[in-house]
Amino acid sequence: MSATKPFEIPKTEVWQAYLEVKSKGGAAGVDEQSLEAFEQDLKGNLYCIWNRMSSGTYFPPPVKTVLIPKKSGGTRVLGVPTVGDRIAQTVVKPVLEPIVEPVFDEDSYGYRPGRSAHDAIAVTRKRCWQYDWVVECDIRGLFDNINHDLLMKALRHHCQSRWVLLYVERWLKAPRQEPDGTRSERNQGTPQGVL
Repeated sequence: MSATKPFEIPKTEVWQAYLEVKSKGGAAGVDEQSLEAFEQDLKGNLYCIWNRMSSGTYFPPPVKTVLIPKKSGGTRVLGVPTVGDRIAQTVVKPVLEPIVEPVFDEDSYGYRPGRSAHDAIAVTRKRCWQYDWVVECDIRGLFDNINHDLLMKALRHHCQSRWVLLYVERWLKAPRQEPDGTRSERNQGTPQGVL
């Protein structure tokens, strides 16, 4: 007799998520575990992710903060999740993306499937021939200031999957680990590089 899990997440989804993460590569997170090290116990590691996610006991580890220098000076903060956490996030992606993708603005290009910076440039170039004016906006610190409650309210409006909502909220609240090793809780904002 097998115990039932509160969330039905097929093991094949975890496997597919792993293959996608593997194809993209990426740096190690706070645990310093590379993709190659993760693969040394691939079966056990993937089972652990599936078991925790399907039982509701998956809690993301802190997100590693990496400071990327900007050409214009200063730095941009990038959040680097662990390999296992990237796999867990990629399990959620095929469930969440088809729900929210249709409600995004047509002129939104960032972090969208099948869209790139080159697509945005092509549309901009085309519109330069149509209009005599340009409006440019840059919302400073946009990802650093997103209100978790409002984001979750909007997500609940479109998504009713309990396990997706549970894990998205946990990812939003996962602490940051700074380059000096200190950890800070997050009450707002999203770590860029996550989901």
